[in-house]
Amino acid sequence: MSKIFGESLDIFSNNTALITESGGEITYAELLSRADEIASRADRRSVVFQVCRNDAASVITYAGFLRNGIVPVLINDTTGSGMFERLKEEYRPSYIFLPSANGGKHGESVCEFGGYSLIRTGYEIDYAVHDDLALLLTTSGSTGSPKLVRITYANIAGNTDSIVEYLGITQRDRAITTMPMSYTYGLSIINTHLQAGAVLILTERAFMEREFWNMLKTHKATTFGGVPYTYEMLKKLRFERMELPHLRYLTQAGGKLPPELCAEFIEVCERKGIEFIVMYGQTEASARMAYLPWKYAKAKPSSMGIAIPGGELWLAGDDGARVTTSGVTGELIYKGINVTPGYAGNRFDLSKGDERGGVLETGDMAYFDEDGFHYIVGRKKRFLKIFGSRVNLDEVEGILKHAGFDCAVAGTDDNMRIFAASDKTGDVRQLLLNGTGINPAGFSVTRIDTIPRNSSGKVIYSELAGL
Repeated sequence: MSKIFGESLDIFSNNTALITESGGEITYAELLSRADEIASRADRRSVVFQVCRNDAASVITYAGFLRNGIVPVLINDTTGSGMFERLKEEYRPSYIFLPSANGGKHGESVCEFGGYSLIRTGYEIDYAVHDDLALLLTTSGSTGSPKLVRITYANIAGNTDSIVEYLGITQRDRAITTMPMSYTYGLSIINTHLQAGAVLILTERAFMEREFWNMLKTHKATTFGGVPYTYEMLKKLRFERMELPHLRYLTQAGGKLPPELCAEFIEVCERKGIEFIVMYGQTEASARMAYLPWKYAKAKPSSMGIAIPGGELWLAGDDGARVTTSGVTGELIYKGINVTPGYAGNRFDLSKGDERGGVLETGDMAYFDEDGFHYIVGRKKRFLKIFGSRVNLDEVEGILKHAGFDCAVAGTDDNMRIFAASDKTGDVRQLLLNGTGINPAGFSVTRIDTIPRNSSGKVIYSELAGL
């Protein structure tokens, strides 16, 4: 078995590991003691559904499971009962770790910890678990599908070490949680800061709540991360006026930030003495594959950057050949130890080995400049043909966002549909007529109250399809 995440955390025994919403502090020694205790109640190499929040019990239990060869499936506590039951029936976990109030209907309680119960389900286990399998996560686009990403011990260790290296995370850092730990980006922030012996400030509070900013200031957070939607909210909150002297750097991933907003945050952060690090990743790569070093941020604000240490990026053309000319678009391909072995569609897939060989076809279309920095232009499948013309739906969304409209774009060939959270649908239509060459007979604009988004701020396009 490969290096196990968390096995060497005892070197930080006296450091503070976690700060809770109530202000309580938990050292690494206390974290490890409690983690190993809860894990001792479950069978090694068993599968556990872990319903989690950004709280101490969730982080401690997660660390205990990984350290002791137990395989958690991280599930956000906001997940609907329908999806939870579908996943449960498909994977038949040996245990479920969830808030105690919801535990009784799933089986027999083995132990209680921090307001949660570890439940033995009683399922007859008719499947095997591969020796390298460490963790299972839902894909960022999952909306009820039983498809999970299989993640190995080597994936977690390799990606965690790489991120700690290029961000320069140390014991002096203090990261405040801003995303669910069941989301690969939020989880990687937890992994990297624990690996470095740093402090995690745990909160379920949102940016819009005063308590979040009180915690950030009181506990002197040095960093937080966010997706594009996060930074759109921060702009509305007038982040540039905030006095946050302890922030050292911010990170952004989970989708491409509009270039003008990215440039604005680069300028704001430079004035404040904060580094703004744009990154690129997917669950299928255990978190992150590329980053834009801070020293290049002002010169290349639209770039997703270069490969992380130990990784490699290239582009594949329509014929599969490697693109060697700058400015030419192709599918972005990544190679690295953090590339996961594949998906699981049911419990019988948990015995599968590596199906990717360390190479991931990302599904993103990109080009690189003369310096080798990459730029995302859209998703490979986010294209439609409108009366013979190829239309990039991500580019259309970008045009509308730049004009100040909150829109999502979907549809089929010759029937592009723009969903606008605005009463000014006529203005949206006119903008597209004036600013693009799209045939007006090939698209429609529909007003909706809000754009459906998941917990990480990404648009749920499958919900738009039913409107």
